[in-house]
Amino acid sequence: MKKILIIFAHPALSKSKIHRRLTDSVNNLPGITVNNLYENYPDFYIDIIKEQQLLIEHDIIVLQHPLYWYSSPAILKEWFDLVLQHGFAYGLKGKNLVGKQVISIISTGGDKEVYCKEGRNHFTINEFLVPFKQSVNLCGMEYLPPFVIYGSYSLNNTEIEQLNLKYKKLLFGLRDGQWENNILNSKQYFNDILD
Repeated sequence: MKKILIIFAHPALSKSKIHRRLTDSVNNLPGITVNNLYENYPDFYIDIIKEQQLLIEHDIIVLQHPLYWYSSPAILKEWFDLVLQHGFAYGLKGKNLVGKQVISIISTGGDKEVYCKEGRNHFTINEFLVPFKQSVNLCGMEYLPPFVIYGSYSLNNTEIEQLNLKYKKLLFGLRDGQWENNILNSKQYFNDILD
């Protein structure tokens, strides 16, 4: 069984309709660690050594957050800047993360239709996530297709519960090695693997 580390960043969790439900549903399950950055570091003073050790101890890294201004909440960027240091995560001696898998699990306020060339946002989610993918590649890790929760503001309780089931299926499937690499790499979005 692989070990999953969820790097979770949501600056307004009390307002979230989705993320608290998702993370609460898997917190403390075997093989899954939820690392809530805003809860652990309200002052933004990230414990670099602790975070690096967590990365070393886990096989799959989940970057979970809402899409804020077409990127991540500020603390996740701070985490990238401080934790993924030269000599640890990349560079000639920075081989600690090589071979690990990374997936983005994000929510958006907008519907799927607005995230395309013809849509209001003019770019796809994958295009907005290019900096994450390139950072992961630089560290020698494998970036999996993202799982995207669209239209989060308009979801009802039944739809949220269905998403929660997909979320668990995704995490348990990755943890238990359910999908071959050729399946994982054949789709643009993890949503297509789960549907």
